[in-house]
Amino acid sequence: MVTRAERKKQHIEHALSTGQKRLTGFDDITFVHVSLPETALSQVDTSTKIGELFLSSPIFINAMTGGGGQTTLEINRALARAAAETNIPVAVGSQMSALNDPAERPSYEVVRQENPKGLVFANLGSEATVDQAQRAVDMIEADLLQIHLNVIQEIVMPEGDRCFEGRLRRIEEICRTVSVPVSVKEVGFGMSRETATKLFNAGAAAVDVGGYGGTNFSEIENLRRDQAVEFFNQWGISTAASIAEVSTVCSEHGTVIASGGLQNALDLAKSIALGASAAGMAGYFLKVLTTSGEDALVEEITGLISDLKRIMTVLGCKTIDELKKAPLVLKGDTYHWLKARGIDSSAYSMR
Repeated sequence: MVTRAERKKQHIEHALSTGQKRLTGFDDITFVHVSLPETALSQVDTSTKIGELFLSSPIFINAMTGGGGQTTLEINRALARAAAETNIPVAVGSQMSALNDPAERPSYEVVRQENPKGLVFANLGSEATVDQAQRAVDMIEADLLQIHLNVIQEIVMPEGDRCFEGRLRRIEEICRTVSVPVSVKEVGFGMSRETATKLFNAGAAAVDVGGYGGTNFSEIENLRRDQAVEFFNQWGISTAASIAEVSTVCSEHGTVIASGGLQNALDLAKSIALGASAAGMAGYFLKVLTTSGEDALVEEITGLISDLKRIMTVLGCKTIDELKKAPLVLKGDTYHWLKARGIDSSAYSMR
């Protein structure tokens, strides 16, 4: 029987080996060029919000790991240091292992220890109870709680869950009771507007689309199976299409978060123009960290923020809200998906 700690380490190894295959849909998105932007780089302000939380830029380090002993402790230590140095939020991986085994707490607590003044996001699965949710928040003095949805991963995972009843009710109870805002996130298979509507109505402050095209947890779990369930490897809604879908039902007080295979500042800018207010990056940052080290990760994050400012400058956008209104032209699979779903993509191009 594989222990939870061993499984966490296997997830990291397989995430790095399977990589990302550029199936996010962002290549279907093109900005309309602005020849007279009337802006200066020094005027650009990248600050944004997730609910009522203020972020200096839209980028944050999304949930990756924890609960895998010293290996994941050192990864989280490095991620927390990088987040502190670049002034961006950082999320931990699922804390259920630490709730079940106090010996695993240090691999999560290290994030707050290394980043005492920054924004830190707690994380649990949708099977969590209200009590477990609050304990996860308290464990790392979190500013926000992520509730992750990973049905495909669980159904493919050899030792995964097979019953998903009552999840929405528990999410609603957590949103109503826990002491911090709640963001509900998919784990790599995308989010539809129907699901997002249920989550916003349940009280979620934010919905993280976790689109198809990034780390593929079906592939990862299939590598751990004796007999693969391969049809789930191509299952999901692309990140670009997911952002567009969820943006159509985002309530006045809800926030759309982009994640799922973002690899550069142009992906980030396109995510915001499609309707996101912030964007989480995980697999890409993990690869930089493990191949080039902590200093390289800091340099990469700093470069992303600088590149985003350059893109905003040439688009004539001084703020994130203005970037949300930048005209886009959609083509290819993303265009056809949205058309089939009754979403008018011309609304993006005729701004």
